Amino acid sequence: MFPSTDRSETVVDCLVEAARECGVDILTKHEVDRLDPGGDAWEIVCKGGERLTSRAALLSTGGIRSEAGARMAAELGHGVVPAAPSLFAFKIDDPRLADLAGVSVGSVGIRVSESRFRSTGPALVTHWGLSGPAVLKLSAWGARELFERNYRFEIAVDWCADMSSGEVESKLAAARDRFSRKRVRSGPPDIALPARLWRRLVAASGVADETTWSNLSKDARRRLQAELTAGRYLVDGKSMNKDEFVTAGGVVLDDVDFKTMESRLAPGLYFAGEILDIDGITGGFNFQSAWTTGRLAGESAARAIGST
Repeated sequence: MFPSTDRSETVVDCLVEAARECGVDILTKHEVDRLDPGGDAWEIVCKGGERLTSRAALLSTGGIRSEAGARMAAELGHGVVPAAPSLFAFKIDDPRLADLAGVSVGSVGIRVSESRFRSTGPALVTHWGLSGPAVLKLSAWGARELFERNYRFEIAVDWCADMSSGEVESKLAAARDRFSRKRVRSGPPDIALPARLWRRLVAASGVADETTWSNLSKDARRRLQAELTAGRYLVDGKSMNKDEFVTAGGVVLDDVDFKTMESRLAPGLYFAGEILDIDGITGGFNFQSAWTTGRLAGESAARAIGST
């Protein structure tokens, strides 16, 4: 969900205005260094030396770009899963994808070699490699392992995920009779692939430009089938253009009461948002998590201090 202005500042302005209407004091330039529990109140110690007292504290410091919240939670005894980016595109420098930015395929299967991680869905060729739902889901499921591999790994790509390998083989074999005089590079035989991508995969199979379907050897046909259903691509990094949407990792969920978002270890302390070890496979799930935990934590903290 996005505001009609399509600008994130609109969301910020809305929240700030709502806070002001409720009499909330917003203190900037007060970087919090630590939280000290003290009986029925918290002492909030700022790096500038300021000390604030509150009967409830809510940590909602975001994900990987703000480690202070996770550090403070750990200092108070909470388990913290190390942070790692999630929902990112794959950086792939490969001649099969070069200059194809904007080309999309509706059903693509992607598998990370030597792992259990695989996904299926639409894929988009970008200026730096591959993106789209199939890639983003895979980056979410494999966020931790791909981080540990330093984002260098091999993937197998099935460009025809809506068909079995046997069906692809049958279509390629049938093309020998149905399209005998046509050049192989002129277009896929009943396979829904963009023409530009098809030509790249044909060339990668070692099939000459002038080769017709009737002259396509069995070995060349097998190579083409392999490119279509199990092409190997080296991923060498993730997109760095501020495209990571979500942080995996954060405060261990067993340490939090999800009815109130209150800490099970430190009464009066609440958590909301990406500081928690929650991440979903699309941005929408993560928006919902932020809104839901924020409302639960805010209302619970207000009830705890007797505020309306």
